[in-house]
Amino acid sequence: MSTTSENVTGRPRSTGKEKTYKKTTSSALKGAIQLGIGYTVGNLTSKPDRDVLMQDFYVVESVFLPSEGSNLTPAHHYPDFRFKTYAPLAFRYFRDLFGIKPDDYLYSLVNEPLIELVNPGASGSLFYLTSDDEFIIKTVQHKEAKFLQRLLPGYYMNLNQNPRTLLPKFYGLYCIQSGGINIRLVVMNNVLPRSVKMHYKYDLKGSTYKRRASRKEREKACPTYKDLDFQDMHNGLYFDAETYNNLMKTLQRDCRVLESFKIMDYSLLLGVHVLDQSHRDLGDSGQAGGDGRRPVGQRVLYSTAMESIQGDGRAAEALTTDDTMGGIPARTHKDEKLFIFLGIIDILQSYRFIKKLEHSWKALVYDGDSVSVHRPGFYASRFLKFMSTQVFRKTQSIRYSPSKRTRTSISALKSSSQEILSSHTDGEHEEDRRDRLGGARSLASLDGQGSDMKPLKASDIQVLLCFRDDAASSSTFTLEDSAICLTSEQSTVDVDHDEGSDLDVYLVSYDSVTLKEIH
Repeated sequence: MSTTSENVTGRPRSTGKEKTYKKTTSSALKGAIQLGIGYTVGNLTSKPDRDVLMQDFYVVESVFLPSEGSNLTPAHHYPDFRFKTYAPLAFRYFRDLFGIKPDDYLYSLVNEPLIELVNPGASGSLFYLTSDDEFIIKTVQHKEAKFLQRLLPGYYMNLNQNPRTLLPKFYGLYCIQSGGINIRLVVMNNVLPRSVKMHYKYDLKGSTYKRRASRKEREKACPTYKDLDFQDMHNGLYFDAETYNNLMKTLQRDCRVLESFKIMDYSLLLGVHVLDQSHRDLGDSGQAGGDGRRPVGQRVLYSTAMESIQGDGRAAEALTTDDTMGGIPARTHKDEKLFIFLGIIDILQSYRFIKKLEHSWKALVYDGDSVSVHRPGFYASRFLKFMSTQVFRKTQSIRYSPSKRTRTSISALKSSSQEILSSHTDGEHEEDRRDRLGGARSLASLDGQGSDMKPLKASDIQVLLCFRDDAASSSTFTLEDSAICLTSEQSTVDVDHDEGSDLDVYLVSYDSVTLKEIH
């Protein structure tokens, strides 16, 4: 007979057969979760839709589910338990905001078996993933659940203003009571789709104190690395200018919200999918996705990485396909093609008395600015600085800029024209200068071909300035001995037309129908 080790601290422990959490086996916990959510969500559909009121955030509904069943609840083979639902109407509103229908929510959480994930962090929480990759169920501590309850009104306001966010999207808060033990759970969005293989995975805080994966973690099949590991393994992730700006704008807004709630010690969960490596893996194994399944796009609105960053949504709609799963296109410094998946996690840590004590103690021993725990304002600034300089970088446009050539002033053009005319005048007295000027007498001679055309007078020469861009424009000048006069309707000409435009200068003869580009 196998024994199960007891765990009074709330940390999961694995025995010879099954993992336990607070003396509850994982199978019993998963069964209770599905039974409880199935009952409460089904019961909620009978209540009419209405606006969310302030008191709705503090409502707690409770139902007892005995193993033998009752008039309202089905029988089951788990120990008797009580299931509590926090703020059911408020969370129903959140689910509606993200396009989650009750039937889809129930199907994901109840009809299919839950998949237990390995927890790489120090929180000791259990993680369950739904089979369709949509939702994560995480066990939380009492103080975290209580903090989320207090956070709900502000969270409601923020989601109404900005549904495109990298903050966790909470869909439900529940509690299972059995045998004098409370197990609190939160349902939220899944950041890293299981059907896309993550070649690298990082938990980034922007700090350096003990921010390196342990040896035990590195030995895992898919380890979660940390800040110092990222700096060792990558020279930044490069995005085009628009994507980079949208990503940083989203992070800045999210960090401002977290700072206003006095939240700190959060992380950015970052998954990196290398396209080239994925193609090699596909050729070797003949399988698609991280677990051999065909990728299936997530259905929840704003759930993918590309949808979660700021923007008008058109780029997100174009890139959210079965192949990309909504990943953000990026490149390495070696020009390797990537898809990035990311989200802010672990936001239920407020800077209260215990955290202040932790920071004060660590600051005495180590550099206070390098430790993870810090006051919310400093934490947000350090987090953003690390992300914008060390992790995410803007791709520099590598193309020839004609700025030097186009930034020629009118005075320089005038000086050049006067020099040509002066050479023409002196050429009437000096044979060698006349020969030199002969090269510019006709447009045909500029091509190295002979011509019988007469020497041009100053009044017969015009300079045609053409800017090659989307909206073609030109200005024509007549070269005279003393000045350059506009023959167009413009009164002034700014040759610095556009850094992205090419400037072409043409000599035009009145008695010629051909233009010759000289610059």
